[in-house]
Amino acid sequence: MKMPASEMPVLFDRVALAAHRSRANGEAFFLHHFAVDEVQDRLAMVNRTFKTAAVVTAFPEPWQSMMPEAQIVADDDVLAFEPESNDLIIHAMALHWANDPVGQLIQCRRALRPDGLLIALCLGGDTLHQLRAVLSQAEVEVTGGLSPRIAPMGEIRDLGALLQRAGFALPVADSAPLTATYSDLRHLMLDLRAMGETNAMLERPRRFTRKSVFSRAQDLYSEHFAQADGRLEATFEIICLTGWAPHENQPKPLRPGSAQARLAEALGTDETKLTD
Repeated sequence: MKMPASEMPVLFDRVALAAHRSRANGEAFFLHHFAVDEVQDRLAMVNRTFKTAAVVTAFPEPWQSMMPEAQIVADDDVLAFEPESNDLIIHAMALHWANDPVGQLIQCRRALRPDGLLIALCLGGDTLHQLRAVLSQAEVEVTGGLSPRIAPMGEIRDLGALLQRAGFALPVADSAPLTATYSDLRHLMLDLRAMGETNAMLERPRRFTRKSVFSRAQDLYSEHFAQADGRLEATFEIICLTGWAPHENQPKPLRPGSAQARLAEALGTDETKLTD
């Protein structure tokens, strides 16, 4: 049963997120360009022509170059969709900022015509694991406390389960890791700011962080996550979810016990009875 909207936990400050996004710089949108390539690869494998496409995104530019005729929909809590109005929806690099990701997927399913396709891309749980580790250790060492500085992001298994909860058929989830390198911690932080991906958690610290915390984090980063040339590695995990709006003509799983041949015969081996 879906939790009522009034009881949903609120993790993100959408006003702060909008402010961060307003300062974003398109030159730092390499994650969006990577996601565009992923979508193009997946669409190339689908033997379908989509006539009414929509893209849910806070940054239309990278997606309009790929699909200039697509409807652009802001990733608000309530998506501006009409029921069964599209045969293709791309939820583009915004689901990790949703307070109710299941609700976002349900709205997309309702906006799809039967047998319509959803492709949703978002940042996954392995994203910025290096930064998360060094900031946590540095803050504990310097201040004796710990603040929420990097938003929690879903693991691929959990995100794949959301497709089923949202009512999609033939759900698939996979991930593509991407590694970027930076000269130092400051340049990584500046790049995140230019992406519009800095901390917008509701419980984020509202005071200035001590310089000594960042100095210690830089030392830890260099010690544990530096390449041979001294550049710092930063991981971004792009998770891609695909699902279809249910339709009667889609493949259905076979009823248990309905197989016409034994698995041992298909594998060309002998069947061995298990001991009690």
